[in-house]
Amino acid sequence: MTRDGLEGGAVYALSAPLRDAILRDGAATLQLDLRPDLTVEGLARRLAAARSGQSVSTALRKAAGLVPVGVALLREAAPALPAQATALAALVKALPLRITGFKPIERAISTAGGIALSELDERLMLRKIPGVFAAGEMLDWEAPTGGYLLQACFATGVAAAEGALTWLGDRAASPPRDG
Repeated sequence: MTRDGLEGGAVYALSAPLRDAILRDGAATLQLDLRPDLTVEGLARRLAAARSGQSVSTALRKAAGLVPVGVALLREAAPALPAQATALAALVKALPLRITGFKPIERAISTAGGIALSELDERLMLRKIPGVFAAGEMLDWEAPTGGYLLQACFATGVAAAEGALTWLGDRAASPPRDG
């Protein structure tokens, strides 16, 4: 969670279906598990054991171990938080987060779209245009790297260069025959 919204590997992995849902429906809803290391039952026990007289925010921080941004997300999703420990634990384990948009292209770290991987051979050469190779942001890969875009661009650049060298070597080994 950043000042500008959501970011990170899980968001990158979900970016295509989230974008499609927002474009189709105007919004998408994610369910976040704010304590994936605990079961609903275990979390409910912790919340039920919280000292009486504590505010809900304090109980969520101390008993549930939530960071302040987690508490803020809960309050945003459900301004009237459940008083019952099991219901509150269930909300912590399946917090609905409504996504209504994405940053404009000017703010993009990576963009969607590009050449479909099915249009390339194993050397990253275009199947329909022999001798033309593609790499990096030319590929429609939906940020599979979880933020390591430069590394992915370098790696596919090397793979495409090696593919081009192989292709050139194959052509030199068997020159075309004149008619």
